[in-house]
Amino acid sequence: MNVTLEKIDNVNGVITLSIEEKDYQNKVKTELKQIGIKHPLPGFRPGHVPASLLQKKYGKEVLVEVVNREIYDNLVNYIQENKLNLLGEPIISNAEEVNFDTMKDFSFKFEVGFAPEIKLVIDKSVKAPYYTIEVDQKMIDQQNETFCKRFGKQVKGEQVDATALVKGSMVELDENGAIKDGGINVESTIVAPQYFKSEEEKAKFAEKKVGEEVVFNPWNTCEGNLGEMSSMLNIDREQADVKSDFKLTITEILVNQAAELNQELFDAVFGKDAVSSEEEYFAKLKEMIAAQLVNDSNYRFSIDAENVLKAQVGALELPTEFLKKWLVRQDNKYTAENIEEEFPKMVPQLEWQLIKEEAARLLEVKVNEDDLLSDAKRIAYQQFAQYGMANVPEEMLEKYAKEMLENKEYRSQIVQQSVDNKLFAEIKNAVTLEEKSVSVEAFNELFAVK
Repeated sequence: MNVTLEKIDNVNGVITLSIEEKDYQNKVKTELKQIGIKHPLPGFRPGHVPASLLQKKYGKEVLVEVVNREIYDNLVNYIQENKLNLLGEPIISNAEEVNFDTMKDFSFKFEVGFAPEIKLVIDKSVKAPYYTIEVDQKMIDQQNETFCKRFGKQVKGEQVDATALVKGSMVELDENGAIKDGGINVESTIVAPQYFKSEEEKAKFAEKKVGEEVVFNPWNTCEGNLGEMSSMLNIDREQADVKSDFKLTITEILVNQAAELNQELFDAVFGKDAVSSEEEYFAKLKEMIAAQLVNDSNYRFSIDAENVLKAQVGALELPTEFLKKWLVRQDNKYTAENIEEEFPKMVPQLEWQLIKEEAARLLEVKVNEDDLLSDAKRIAYQQFAQYGMANVPEEMLEKYAKEMLENKEYRSQIVQQSVDNKLFAEIKNAVTLEEKSVSVEAFNELFAVK
């Protein structure tokens, strides 16, 4: 078999594979012989079917299969052996010229699109901004307030506030506002106005006291969620499709009492005996906030580093028409009619992906299982932290992280995150950082649309 490559321009080419009868005829004979053994024709013993009958019945089918396999295998080998950096996959361009009924020698032509040459420098001569967010007293106070509320406790209150749970009895009302005959009567229930989906219903409870009555519509508080209605009215879910107003008589109000600044709070936030004084507690809060803000700084750096590298490389020469044709064949959401409009939208992401791949090659970025586990643990920590669990034991984090990696969907996402994290970490180490300390307000302005 003969394989040749014709470069049309920098990013387009044609690979031609020519196969003669002598290249495939023995393989066709072998395939036909195997068919005669495994699937003998009626009246013949396995392995004794005349070759002429096998050729007549299966010859063309086997010829097509053998030739296509030979072409595919040699095409793949040629691409790999010559280390061709292609975009998309080869597209056969002369299928209509191939006739297996009349031809014995075949020539297949494949259009190919080459990835553009990217000249990229990532060293200390390259400068990129890096913003560190200043931790101010307002942040520390807000975080402390959050923890004090989160680790507070429910106590009896005098009136309903934003955190209150309201206990009481309820009766269903008719359309005139009177107690409905045979209506629902709830001897004891608990409602949490802070979670109502209706601001109007929530407002009806504001500053109410024990012994007072509130007329409200349970259906509106939860947008008719039958599970919530069932719980609120103490009835079966099947009976909970109720849109009436109810009168609730308040018997008890529970409000959240913020935790005090003492060792109990310190232990709840950071673990037992991790800090032992207010001074240490607030210092630890500042340290925790600063660590959390590093993620924001690194995210901003990824944007700025992308811009720096894109500016260095400039616009890339792409095999545009080839890629359009390949996308239409590859994905049925693209058609000859819409590809002209859709393709330009893909170009920026495609160019950045090619630049990232070149950067990863230059910096020898590789991700292993330890990297994946580390990133999965970081994600797990962030998830726990959202629920106020800042002192999760290491073994629990590792267990949760491993479970995430066992899930194919999560694993794929984590792999991509890990590659990006490691790439930008290497870029950060390789270039010269123009470090700037900014307020959170100034940092947020960096993302403002200009």
